[in-house]
Amino acid sequence: MAKLNQILAIEKGIKTRVYAEFTDLHQATQKPALMNGFHKSYQPRDEDGETYPSESQKVQHSATEVLERVARSLTELFDITATKDWANCSARADVVIDGRTLLAGVPATYLLFLEKQLGDLATFVGKMAELDPGSDWSVDPGTGLFKTEPTATQRTRKVQRPIVLYDATEHHPAQTQLITEDVIAGQWTTVKYSGAIPAPRKKQLLGRIEKLSNAVKFAREQANAAEAPEQKLAREVFDYLFAP
Repeated sequence: MAKLNQILAIEKGIKTRVYAEFTDLHQATQKPALMNGFHKSYQPRDEDGETYPSESQKVQHSATEVLERVARSLTELFDITATKDWANCSARADVVIDGRTLLAGVPATYLLFLEKQLGDLATFVGKMAELDPGSDWSVDPGTGLFKTEPTATQRTRKVQRPIVLYDATEHHPAQTQLITEDVIAGQWTTVKYSGAIPAPRKKQLLGRIEKLSNAVKFAREQANAAEAPEQKLAREVFDYLFAP
Protein backbone atom coordinates (compact mmCIF):
# COMPACT_ATOMS: atom_id res chain seq x y z
CA MET A 1 0.00 0.00 0.00
CA ALA A 2 1.35 3.40 -0.96
CA LYS A 3 1.95 6.24 1.48
CA LEU A 4 0.26 9.60 1.04
CA ASN A 5 3.61 11.31 0.45
CA GLN A 6 4.30 8.86 -2.40
CA ILE A 7 0.95 9.67 -3.97
CA LEU A 8 1.68 13.39 -3.65
CA ALA A 9 5.06 12.88 -5.30
CA ILE A 10 3.59 11.38 -8.48
CA GLU A 11 0.27 13.25 -8.63
CA LYS A 12 1.71 16.38 -10.26
CA GLY A 13 3.41 14.42 -13.05
CA ILE A 14 0.25 12.45 -13.81
CA LYS A 15 -1.84 15.63 -13.79
CA THR A 16 0.56 17.36 -16.20
CA ARG A 17 0.61 14.40 -18.60
CA VAL A 18 -3.15 13.86 -18.53
CA TYR A 19 -3.98 17.52 -19.02
CA ALA A 20 -1.56 17.71 -21.97
CA GLU A 21 -3.23 14.74 -23.69
CA PHE A 22 -6.69 16.06 -22.87
CA THR A 23 -5.79 19.46 -24.36
CA ASP A 24 -4.39 17.88 -27.53
CA LEU A 25 -7.54 15.80 -28.04
CA HIS A 26 -9.73 18.79 -27.27
CA GLN A 27 -7.99 20.87 -29.94
CA ALA A 28 -7.98 18.03 -32.49
CA THR A 29 -11.69 17.33 -32.17
CA GLN A 30 -12.53 20.96 -32.94
CA LYS A 31 -10.99 20.62 -36.43
CA PRO A 32 -13.40 19.01 -38.94
CA ALA A 33 -10.48 18.21 -41.26
CA LEU A 34 -9.09 15.77 -38.67
CA MET A 35 -12.46 14.17 -37.97
CA ASN A 36 -13.55 13.71 -41.60
CA GLY A 37 -12.14 11.91 -44.62
CA PHE A 38 -13.06 10.66 -48.09
CA HIS A 39 -12.17 8.25 -50.87
CA LYS A 40 -12.67 9.32 -54.46
CA SER A 41 -12.14 7.16 -57.57
CA TYR A 42 -12.62 7.92 -61.27
CA GLN A 43 -14.20 5.72 -63.94
CA PRO A 44 -13.97 6.83 -67.58
CA ARG A 45 -17.13 6.68 -69.63
CA ASP A 46 -15.40 4.97 -72.52
CA GLU A 47 -12.90 2.16 -72.34
CA ASP A 48 -10.25 4.27 -74.00
CA GLY A 49 -11.03 7.36 -71.96
CA GLU A 50 -8.57 9.08 -69.64
CA THR A 51 -8.01 7.59 -66.22
CA TYR A 52 -7.08 9.34 -62.97
CA PRO A 53 -5.66 7.96 -59.73
CA SER A 54 -7.89 7.63 -56.77
CA GLU A 55 -7.84 10.34 -54.09
CA SER A 56 -8.41 9.83 -50.39
CA GLN A 57 -8.03 11.41 -46.99
CA LYS A 58 -7.99 9.31 -43.87
CA VAL A 59 -10.03 10.15 -40.79
CA GLN A 60 -7.49 11.10 -38.14
CA HIS A 61 -9.78 10.88 -35.12
CA SER A 62 -13.13 9.29 -34.42
CA ALA A 63 -15.39 10.42 -31.62
CA THR A 64 -15.60 6.89 -30.22
CA GLU A 65 -11.82 6.45 -30.16
CA VAL A 66 -11.29 9.93 -28.70
CA LEU A 67 -13.79 9.38 -25.91
CA GLU A 68 -12.16 6.06 -25.06
CA ARG A 69 -8.77 7.77 -24.81
CA VAL A 70 -10.26 10.58 -22.71
CA ALA A 71 -11.90 8.08 -20.35
CA ARG A 72 -8.69 6.03 -20.05
CA SER A 73 -6.54 9.10 -19.40
CA LEU A 74 -8.89 10.84 -16.98
CA THR A 75 -9.54 7.59 -15.12
CA GLU A 76 -5.91 7.57 -14.01
CA LEU A 77 -6.17 11.18 -12.81
CA PHE A 78 -9.55 10.71 -11.13
CA ASP A 79 -8.37 7.62 -9.26
CA ILE A 80 -5.07 9.02 -7.98
CA THR A 81 -6.83 12.21 -6.88
CA ALA A 82 -9.44 10.14 -5.06
CA THR A 83 -6.68 8.12 -3.40
CA LYS A 84 -5.03 11.35 -2.25
CA ASP A 85 -8.25 12.96 -1.01
CA TRP A 86 -9.44 9.85 0.84
CA ALA A 87 -6.02 9.56 2.49
CA ASN A 88 -6.12 13.25 3.39
CA CYS A 89 -9.28 12.60 5.39
CA SER A 90 -7.27 10.50 7.85
CA ALA A 91 -3.86 12.18 7.49
CA ARG A 92 -3.38 14.15 10.69
CA ALA A 93 -0.50 15.07 12.99
CA ASP A 94 0.25 17.20 16.05
CA VAL A 95 2.22 20.46 15.86
CA VAL A 96 4.71 20.26 18.74
CA ILE A 97 6.86 23.15 20.04
CA ASP A 98 9.57 22.37 22.62
CA GLY A 99 7.80 19.17 23.63
CA ARG A 100 4.41 20.91 24.05
CA THR A 101 1.55 20.14 21.68
CA LEU A 102 0.43 23.47 20.30
CA LEU A 103 -2.12 22.06 17.83
CA ALA A 104 -3.47 18.53 18.07
CA GLY A 105 -4.68 16.29 15.25
CA VAL A 106 -4.27 18.84 12.47
CA PRO A 107 -5.31 17.66 8.95
CA ALA A 108 -2.52 17.53 6.37
CA THR A 109 -4.34 19.98 4.10
CA TYR A 110 -4.53 22.56 6.91
CA LEU A 111 -0.86 22.02 7.74
CA LEU A 112 -0.03 22.88 4.13
CA PHE A 113 -2.17 26.02 4.36
CA LEU A 114 -0.57 26.98 7.68
CA GLU A 115 2.92 26.51 6.27
CA LYS A 116 2.24 28.96 3.45
CA GLN A 117 0.65 31.51 5.78
CA LEU A 118 3.66 31.41 8.11
CA GLY A 119 5.93 32.05 5.13
CA ASP A 120 3.86 35.09 4.18
CA LEU A 121 3.87 36.28 7.79
CA ALA A 122 7.67 36.01 7.98
CA THR A 123 7.93 38.21 4.89
CA PHE A 124 5.48 40.70 6.41
CA VAL A 125 7.33 40.99 9.73
CA GLY A 126 10.73 41.01 8.06
CA LYS A 127 9.87 44.11 6.03
CA MET A 128 8.44 46.13 8.95
CA ALA A 129 10.19 49.44 9.68
CA GLU A 130 12.48 49.32 12.72
CA LEU A 131 13.07 51.94 15.40
CA ASP A 132 15.95 54.26 14.56
CA PRO A 133 18.90 52.84 16.51
CA GLY A 134 20.46 56.31 16.60
CA SER A 135 18.00 57.49 19.26
CA ASP A 136 17.14 56.37 22.78
CA TRP A 137 13.48 55.33 22.98
CA SER A 138 11.02 54.69 25.78
CA VAL A 139 7.31 53.86 25.76
CA ASP A 140 4.95 56.79 26.22
CA PRO A 141 2.14 55.54 28.52
CA GLY A 142 -0.24 58.14 27.13
CA THR A 143 -0.04 57.06 23.48
CA GLY A 144 1.54 53.63 23.60
CA LEU A 145 4.12 54.87 21.11
CA PHE A 146 7.86 55.07 21.54
CA LYS A 147 9.30 58.50 22.24
CA THR A 148 12.64 60.18 22.85
CA GLU A 149 13.69 62.62 25.53
CA PRO A 150 13.22 66.28 24.52
CA THR A 151 16.09 67.84 22.60
CA ALA A 152 16.62 71.59 22.28
CA THR A 153 17.66 73.32 19.09
CA GLN A 154 18.36 77.05 19.12
CA ARG A 155 16.65 79.33 16.63
CA THR A 156 18.55 82.42 15.55
CA ARG A 157 17.60 85.56 13.71
CA LYS A 158 19.79 88.00 11.82
CA VAL A 159 20.23 91.47 13.32
CA GLN A 160 22.09 94.41 11.81
CA ARG A 161 24.11 96.78 14.02
CA PRO A 162 26.59 99.52 13.24
CA ILE A 163 30.24 99.36 14.16
CA VAL A 164 32.66 102.29 14.22
CA LEU A 165 35.51 101.93 11.78
CA TYR A 166 37.13 105.29 12.55
CA ASP A 167 36.28 107.61 15.40
CA ALA A 168 35.30 111.19 14.61
CA THR A 169 38.03 113.78 14.51
CA GLU A 170 38.06 117.52 14.39
CA HIS A 171 38.09 117.39 10.61
CA HIS A 172 36.23 114.14 9.77
CA PRO A 173 33.03 112.54 11.01
CA ALA A 174 33.14 109.05 12.41
CA GLN A 175 33.04 106.24 9.86
CA THR A 176 30.64 103.39 10.60
CA GLN A 177 29.48 100.17 8.88
CA LEU A 178 26.42 97.94 9.31
CA ILE A 179 27.19 94.31 10.06
CA THR A 180 24.81 91.35 10.37
CA GLU A 181 24.90 89.09 13.37
CA ASP A 182 23.04 85.88 14.29
CA VAL A 183 21.24 86.44 17.56
CA ILE A 184 19.50 83.67 19.51
CA ALA A 185 15.77 84.27 19.23
CA GLY A 186 14.54 81.17 21.01
CA GLN A 187 14.75 77.40 20.91
CA TRP A 188 12.90 74.43 19.45
CA THR A 189 12.16 71.58 21.84
CA THR A 190 11.68 68.33 19.89
CA VAL A 191 10.28 65.01 21.05
CA LYS A 192 10.32 62.24 18.41
CA TYR A 193 7.59 59.60 18.37
CA SER A 194 7.54 56.27 16.54
CA GLY A 195 5.30 53.30 16.06
CA ALA A 196 8.07 51.24 14.43
CA ILE A 197 9.06 47.85 15.77
CA PRO A 198 12.21 47.52 17.91
CA ALA A 199 14.87 45.37 16.26
CA PRO A 200 15.02 42.85 19.18
CA ARG A 201 11.23 42.40 19.00
CA LYS A 202 11.37 41.80 15.25
CA LYS A 203 14.11 39.23 15.75
CA GLN A 204 12.04 37.53 18.45
CA LEU A 205 8.94 37.33 16.23
CA LEU A 206 10.86 36.02 13.24
CA GLY A 207 12.45 33.39 15.48
CA ARG A 208 9.04 32.22 16.70
CA ILE A 209 7.62 32.14 13.17
CA GLU A 210 10.56 30.06 11.96
CA LYS A 211 10.25 27.69 14.92
CA LEU A 212 6.54 27.17 14.33
CA SER A 213 7.06 26.83 10.59
CA ASN A 214 9.61 24.06 11.15
CA ALA A 215 7.22 22.30 13.53
CA VAL A 216 4.42 22.54 10.94
CA LYS A 217 6.69 21.09 8.23
CA PHE A 218 7.63 18.22 10.51
CA ALA A 219 3.94 17.58 11.30
CA ARG A 220 3.06 17.70 7.60
CA GLU A 221 5.68 15.06 6.84
CA GLN A 222 4.27 12.89 9.63
CA ALA A 223 0.72 13.33 8.34
CA ASN A 224 1.75 12.57 4.77
CA ALA A 225 3.29 9.31 5.89
CA ALA A 226 -0.24 7.96 6.45
CA GLU A 227 -1.38 4.93 4.47
CA ALA A 228 -3.19 5.73 1.22
CA PRO A 229 -5.58 2.87 0.28
CA GLU A 230 -6.00 2.82 -3.50
CA GLN A 231 -9.31 4.18 -4.73
CA LYS A 232 -10.91 3.08 -8.03
CA LEU A 233 -13.92 5.30 -8.64
CA ALA A 234 -13.52 6.71 -12.13
CA ARG A 235 -14.61 3.63 -14.09
CA GLU A 236 -18.17 3.98 -12.78
CA VAL A 237 -18.15 7.66 -13.76
CA PHE A 238 -17.06 7.08 -17.35
CA ASP A 239 -19.14 3.93 -17.80
CA TYR A 240 -22.14 6.15 -17.10
CA LEU A 241 -20.99 9.18 -19.08
CA PHE A 242 -19.84 7.46 -22.27
CA ALA A 243 -22.24 4.49 -22.30
CA PRO A 244 -23.69 3.78 -25.77
